[in-house]
Amino acid sequence: MLAAISYPPIPIWEIGPLNLSLHGVFAGVGFVVGAILMLREVRRRGFDADKVASVLTWALVASLLGARFFTVPAHIGDPGYGIGDALSLAGDYSIIGGYVGGIIGGVIRMRMLQLSVLPLLDAAAPGLAIGAVVGRIGDLLIVEHLGSATNFFLGYTVKGGYDISPQHDALECAVGICGTYHHTALYDMIGAAVLLCVLLILRTRWDSRRYGQVFAVWGMWYGLQRFFIDFTRLGAARDGTVSDSVMGPFTGSQWGALAVAAIAFALFLRWRRNPVVSSPNDAAMGADNGLLATVTATGDGNGGGYGIDDEGDLVGSDDGGG
Repeated sequence: MLAAISYPPIPIWEIGPLNLSLHGVFAGVGFVVGAILMLREVRRRGFDADKVASVLTWALVASLLGARFFTVPAHIGDPGYGIGDALSLAGDYSIIGGYVGGIIGGVIRMRMLQLSVLPLLDAAAPGLAIGAVVGRIGDLLIVEHLGSATNFFLGYTVKGGYDISPQHDALECAVGICGTYHHTALYDMIGAAVLLCVLLILRTRWDSRRYGQVFAVWGMWYGLQRFFIDFTRLGAARDGTVSDSVMGPFTGSQWGALAVAAIAFALFLRWRRNPVVSSPNDAAMGADNGLLATVTATGDGNGGGYGIDDEGDLVGSDDGGG
């Protein structure tokens, strides 16, 4: 049975000396949409949006570097692969590597600006999910990241004359039906859309959540999602139909995704001791939402300072009392 999904791909555009691919265009749009969603939450909670905009600039540059260099370890053993290939910006790119690089770069900038990291990571989590949703639109349009042959109804049927992504040139044919293959970019987009909805629900209805845990949920979900989805590419990677590297039982992408999920799970458990997310605690972490000033102004009048106790609640210290 042939897959129901089949449409002519949009090839790379040649504009003078430039080659423009919708893959890169929508990856950029996805970052912008995710950044807007994060900044909206940052402003709502009273954190410094101007400083967070600087964080996002660092995250953008770091994500590009991470997306490129995250793929290098998987190719080190390839015949003829040298330092020039590793440092070239013309090599493979990884969405998982982009996330890792962007998060590391963003956290470094948060530390430099003395921002509270965990509230901002939580604010970024839905933006990370929607970035994958939007970014995958470009993959769908150029038909990239196909997997092994399948009869699954969400697979993609390559027809004669279709000019799909260059990495899949071997799957093209002149006439007729060339074959039906797993549409892994579509699977990832659907999973990321569900994850986005879950994160938005958790952010509004999970009253007992601790700082950092929404971000950790994103990491666990998306890491496992990518790990399992990429099984649809494993066979094709082994026989060379797709360009993914294979490292033992999994692809390089699967190893990276599994590492992300494992680290996120460890952080989720560790962050169970963090303060409960609340407006007063946001204020104690640097948000200018007026609540800390209100609590101070209506305190006991002894000039005590305020902080967070072991239960995650805002408390005052009676430093000036008699």
